[in-house]
Amino acid sequence: MSGRPNPIQWVVYAYGGTLPESKREWVRNDLTGRTATLRHLIRSQFCFLPLYLVMFFAFGGEMWIRGLMVLLAVLLALIFSASYMDQNRVLRMRKHGLGNSPLTQRQQARADREKERYEAVYADRRG
Repeated sequence: MSGRPNPIQWVVYAYGGTLPESKREWVRNDLTGRTATLRHLIRSQFCFLPLYLVMFFAFGGEMWIRGLMVLLAVLLALIFSASYMDQNRVLRMRKHGLGNSPLTQRQQARADREKERYEAVYADRRG
């Protein structure tokens, strides 16, 4: 059966696990599709959720102070996640046998168009 992973499979995948072969196209779309960046950021925030909960409930103080502490952690986690998005994408693609390209489908299409345009302009020079 192909399609979306069930919730347990998705949690395992979010924490770096490999999905079954039948989910390969879903993984490809997750990592390179139109919403790949948003999916990556949501997936990474899900992984930090236990830390956020511990930070909020383990420390004393007023709610707004604990809320701001968690907000700071969220912002730092977003920066961290965005910074390592391409490396994470390549690692997940390798685990699922999908290649080594850090490019999304949109980025790959743009790169292909640029290559064709370049080759059309400079084809005569190569002679």
